[in-house]
Amino acid sequence: MVVRRARRLLQVVDAHCGGEPARVVVGGLPVVPGSTMLEKRQYFREHLDHLRCLLCHEPRGYPCQNANFLVAPTSPEASFGVVIGEQAGVYPAMSGHNLMCVATVLVEAGMVSDSNFKLDTPAGIVAVHVEMDGGKARVVTLQNAPSFCRPSDMDIALEVPGVGLVRADVAFGGMWYCIVDVNDVGLGPLDRRRAREIARVGEAIKAAARRHHPVTHPEYAYDGPDILVFREPASRDADEIRALNTVVMSSTTDSAETWSAMLDRSPCGTGTCAVMAQLHARGELGLNERFVHESIVGTHFIGRLTEECVLGDGTKAVRPTISGSAWITQHATVVLDPTDPFPRGILPHVADIW
Repeated sequence: MVVRRARRLLQVVDAHCGGEPARVVVGGLPVVPGSTMLEKRQYFREHLDHLRCLLCHEPRGYPCQNANFLVAPTSPEASFGVVIGEQAGVYPAMSGHNLMCVATVLVEAGMVSDSNFKLDTPAGIVAVHVEMDGGKARVVTLQNAPSFCRPSDMDIALEVPGVGLVRADVAFGGMWYCIVDVNDVGLGPLDRRRAREIARVGEAIKAAARRHHPVTHPEYAYDGPDILVFREPASRDADEIRALNTVVMSSTTDSAETWSAMLDRSPCGTGTCAVMAQLHARGELGLNERFVHESIVGTHFIGRLTEECVLGDGTKAVRPTISGSAWITQHATVVLDPTDPFPRGILPHVADIW
């Protein structure tokens, strides 16, 4: 009876990658117009944001939930297009942990016939390779779009209310990252038990960066910084470079002074790409060196820079790969009853966990 009364039915597969959840919508979406993935992303933002809210907000979601909408690709070489929706109305051009979850769902559900395929994203085509083991996606490797850290975006001095003077780099890895050494703000070593303080300080720094050092992508309309990574100094072993990090993601953005946030449970795919671009720009990470990026919950992504490249405006960039693992957690049908008082979730958020 509930299903017959439902106004909205979405078929979803939930997964997590490195501890960070992702909800993959595999059925029930309307046709999403657009000749490019950037246009489809913009259409979602303007006309279908209620679906992101429905899936990510309480009572169906929680602060760390993400939504992935499978749409028709705009490139003939891609198997699917993906529009990603996160909290606070963020629609990233690319997200590594989300696409690893999408790839795992596609191969384990038999929605692609090969373990090598391509996904169409607002950041461009992402090549995917999935190592299979007995029908299970064991490791997913993504070839991300070019990442970069420009000289003009390095060693930025930010005066942050309640924090003081903070030095930061800004880099693009699919989102615009403000990158800060956690020891410079007195929060090192990174410890999950200090998550609320880390999130609060991170949001304050991000707000200052957006006010005083706004950036935009040189090839398409994507502004930032829209996310922040705290990292500990990288250490070099015999055959790899390692770093511990946590990424601070906004959960509400009603005003810069009251932004709330959560910490990415995964090592963060685009954050890994941005940090590798930063390290390369600083001469600390070479091409084809193995980079191990650890999250605040102890999970890891493996990254490499495969080549240098140049964007259309002359910006020097690098092409990164990232590898990680994802696990399906449930198959579900999301229902919206016409009498439900929260069709977009509970808004404004209850400020205990948001």
